[in-house]
Amino acid sequence: MEVQWRKSSFSEHSDGNCLELASHRGGVLLRESDEPDVVLTVNPATLRSLVAGAKQGQFDRSHSATGH
Repeated sequence: MEVQWRKSSFSEHSDGNCLELASHRGGVLLRESDEPDVVLTVNPATLRSLVAGAKQGQFDRSHSATGH
């Protein structure tokens, strides 16, 4: 079974590098387009937590520097 990778339409406006996602065997595969051989597999709940944290700014450099 071939994996069908998807990327955001926002990627068309970037420098060509983007995060790609694919659904596979109940999990979610993640990779960067500039390193397609490096693939991470997470479960959907983990991905939801990652996205929620990113939206809240938990991974912003200014957030990390202050420790909050």
